[in-house]
Amino acid sequence: MTIWTASMVEERLEEAAGTLRRLPPIKVQGYFGVWPEILHDHEEMSSWEPKLSRQYPPSAAAISRMEATLFWFRWLEEKENHLIWMRANHIRWKAVCAYLGCSRATAFRKWIWALTKLAYALENEQRSSQPQLPFLFTKP
Repeated sequence: MTIWTASMVEERLEEAAGTLRRLPPIKVQGYFGVWPEILHDHEEMSSWEPKLSRQYPPSAAAISRMEATLFWFRWLEEKENHLIWMRANHIRWKAVCAYLGCSRATAFRKWIWALTKLAYALENEQRSSQPQLPFLFTKP
């Protein structure tokens, strides 16, 4: 039995965000082009935005952990969900504060509170899912 802490919840959320980023993009099936590829020279390609390089696809275990982690959001309010997910995706505090409309210290406090709330909910769920052993030796 593991004891959940706020830092463990934070690590798990960051892992889930990273796994979600590594999943293949969603594309419409069935459409393709029959035109030949256009060959571009170096000058044209230098003005393009850099292409997002994807890492290797996530393992099945990582996807399962991500799905389980995404169910945790049911225990939080909508603003807390956004705050947690923004920090899991490494969004800067300035953007988080602009979204929440509060100072950095207040946003940090709300973030810690949401992580602690998740850890507490996970602890309660873990305790309730363990089978209770019956008391075998009763006094007559």
